[in-house]
Amino acid sequence: MADLKYYDVILKPVITEKSMNQMADKKYTFLVHPSATRTQVKDAVEKMFEGVKVEKVNTINQDGKTRRRGMTFGKTAKTKKAIVKLTAESKDIDFFEGM
Repeated sequence: MADLKYYDVILKPVITEKSMNQMADKKYTFLVHPSATRTQVKDAVEKMFEGVKVEKVNTINQDGKTRRRGMTFGKTAKTKKAIVKLTAESKDIDFFEGM
C-alpha cells in the first residue's frame, strides 16, 4: 500500500459529457494516483471538499495506449480513474466555483 497524503491522491477531475451527466446523480469522476486505494480516495474526497460524505467508490485502471512514430513504438502512461458516489444528504462538489 502506498504512503500517500490525501492531497496527493486526487490528481484532477475528469470533465467529459458523460461525467457531467452523472453529476445529477451525485457521481463525480476523478483522475487519481495509480497506487491509491478506494479508502484513500474516500478519505481524500471527504477532506478536500467540505460537507461531503462519500457513499461508494468505484475505481478503473486504464492501460496506456500503444502509439507509433515511424518505426518506433511506445506507450502512453497508464491511468486510474475513480467514480465517487455521494450520499443523498451530502453537499454537492462545485468544480467551477472560482471561474
